[in-house]
Amino acid sequence: MRRVQVGIVGAGPAGLLLAHLLHRIGVETLVLEAKSRAYLETSPHRIRAGVLEWGTKEILLAAGLGERMEREGLEHRGVYLAFDGALHRVDFPTLAGGRSIWVYGQQYAVRDMIRLHLERGGEILFEHEVLGVEEPERNPVLVYRTPEGRTERVQTEFAVGADGSHSALRGLIPGARVHRRTYPFAWLGILAETRPAAEELIYASHPRGFALFSMRSPTLARNYLQVGPEERLEDWPEARIWEELALRLDGVAEVRPGPLLEKSLTPMRALVVEPMQHGRFFLIGDAAHVVPPTGAKGMNMAVADAVALFRALRAFYLEKDPTFLGSFTEEALRHVWQAEFFSYWMTTLLHTHEDPFAEGLRLAQLRHLGESPHLLSFLAENYVGLHTTGRWAETLKALA
Repeated sequence: MRRVQVGIVGAGPAGLLLAHLLHRIGVETLVLEAKSRAYLETSPHRIRAGVLEWGTKEILLAAGLGERMEREGLEHRGVYLAFDGALHRVDFPTLAGGRSIWVYGQQYAVRDMIRLHLERGGEILFEHEVLGVEEPERNPVLVYRTPEGRTERVQTEFAVGADGSHSALRGLIPGARVHRRTYPFAWLGILAETRPAAEELIYASHPRGFALFSMRSPTLARNYLQVGPEERLEDWPEARIWEELALRLDGVAEVRPGPLLEKSLTPMRALVVEPMQHGRFFLIGDAAHVVPPTGAKGMNMAVADAVALFRALRAFYLEKDPTFLGSFTEEALRHVWQAEFFSYWMTTLLHTHEDPFAEGLRLAQLRHLGESPHLLSFLAENYVGLHTTGRWAETLKALA
C-alpha cells in the first residue's frame, strides 16, 4: 500500500491551500478529488463566491498563490447599502484601518492553486472518488475508486476531509454535534454577460425582498434575488428576473440586462460541526461548516481553516510539537463562529420577514446602521475579515 504523510480529500480552496503550504515545507501530501480538473476549472456551476477578505488576499500572497489575483482581481474599498430609496456607502479603509476586499472568483483562485501546486511538484489525483477512511483515529487509510473503477488504498499519517458542504466524511467523527439553522428563504442567482450595476457591490433591502448586485469581472454580473424556498427555476424566465432586479434596486442604480450564462436556486442554511477532528482525521472548509452567502464568508472561512491546520501540522513535523493539533478545533471555531454570527446578522438584517413585528425591528436596525459610525465600523471590520482571516494572515507571515 502506498504511504503519504497527509492525505487530503477534495480539491477546493481549503484542501488545495493546505496541500500547497505543506508541500512548501517538505511534507508529502496527496489530494484526491472526485471531479475532473476541467470541471473544477471551467464549469459554470463552479462560478461561486468572489469576495476575498483582506486577510484572504494576504494569505494567498504570502503562500505564493496570489500573483494573478493581485493583477486581475478587482479591489473594492467599500460596499453600498440600498434602502429607503437611497444608496449608503460603507467605506472600508476609513472604518477598518485601511483594509479593503478583493473580488476574484473562487474558480479562478482554484485554477491558480491547481496550476501552481502541480508546477511545483505537488500531486492531485482527479476523478478519484474517496469511498471512506479506515482507522481515522490512529492510522488513517483512504479508500478510493480510480477512474477505471478499481478500489485502492493509501496509508496516511493524517487525513483531512475537505470535500465540501455535502461531505461524505463528516460522519467519521463519533459523537460530533452538528449545529444547523435553516432560513425561510432562498436566493435566485444569475450570472450574466453585462456590466454590473455599480463598481462595488450593492446590498439592496426592498419591501419586495432583498437583492444583491455583484460581479465577477467588469463584464460579468452576478446578481441575486430573495425568493421563497418553494420557488422553481422554471417560474423565473429571464424577463421576469430582470424586471424584479430593477424593481428592487428602486432606481438608485441602473440594471443592464444581458445574456444569462447560469441560473440557480440556493437554499439559505447554516451548519457547524463540533469537534472538527477525531484522532488523526480533520475536517476543514465547507465539510466542517456552511454559512448563508450574505456575508461572503464561505471561501474565506475555508482559507482560515487551512492556515490553522497548517500551523498545527507544521509544528508537529518541524518542531515535534503536537500541541496545536490537539487544540485545532478550539482555534478554528473562534473564526468559524465569528463568521457564522456576521453572516446571520447580515442575513436577518437585509432579508424581509413575513412577521410584521420582526420586519419593524429589522427596518429600525437598518436605519440605525445608516446613522451610526459604530455599527458601520462593526460591519466593515467583519466584512474585511479583520478578526478572522486577518488573524491567520499575521500567523502565516510570522511562520514564513
